[in-house]
Amino acid sequence: MIIDVWGQILTTRMTQTPWLGSLLRWMKAEQTDLELSESATLRAMDQAGVDLMILSAWSAPEGWLITNDEVDAAIRTAPDRFRGFLSVDISQPETAAKTIRDRYDGERFVGVRVLPWIWNLPPNHAWYYPVYAACVEVGAPFCTQIGHTGPLRRSEVGRLIPYIEDVLLDFPSLKVVGGHVGFPWVNELTSLTLKFPNLYVDTSAYALHRLPPDFQTYMKGPGRDRVMFGSNWPMITPEKCLKGLDALELDPVHKDRFLSGIAQDVFGLKA
Repeated sequence: MIIDVWGQILTTRMTQTPWLGSLLRWMKAEQTDLELSESATLRAMDQAGVDLMILSAWSAPEGWLITNDEVDAAIRTAPDRFRGFLSVDISQPETAAKTIRDRYDGERFVGVRVLPWIWNLPPNHAWYYPVYAACVEVGAPFCTQIGHTGPLRRSEVGRLIPYIEDVLLDFPSLKVVGGHVGFPWVNELTSLTLKFPNLYVDTSAYALHRLPPDFQTYMKGPGRDRVMFGSNWPMITPEKCLKGLDALELDPVHKDRFLSGIAQDVFGLKA
């Protein structure tokens, strides 16, 4: 079984954001290259042998780029293939917390995702704290991005120390999942993995054959039971991401845990 923990079905609103244009130039892609439909997403999953993809909503200071309702509608088109991550407007902390309490069900929506770079605020900013409290209350994992930022936004907010460390200290029962591997701060990821049992990471935005060498070392060492597969579809296809899987030389148990087992545990997904 393969679970992809980072995907999104883009809206036209999102493809027209200026920062996505810079990301497309970096990818050597065009807006028309990005698939925007559930059917295209399912085709990409089938081509890669992906059984389940978790689709993310996106909230930003300029407004909703992908709403929770749009994610919910996508899940309903293929409820055996899609799950979702809620997002929230952290500039409205009370409303954000209420959204999590009202909409997280652990079945269709299996977590909450907020990206610090899009808000230009580190994860230890006060606006996030009601979100964390609500996640702990309902048992929702909190998902975010760690490491450098591909779009033309500040990367500093993706540092793990002190920002993620503060969150883990203040919310010791909150499961935190950092996407995009944490480069160039993999040593900070290693340090916090040894310190906190509730920190996880996914490999989204990287083809496996292009994972940084220090992350591969981390993945086979202290991160052995913390790293799960993600693609960042449609910016990169699951099929492309999975190239190089055999070259990682993971033993069968580790390979299964990486591709599905850890995600099942963290997000309460059924086999």
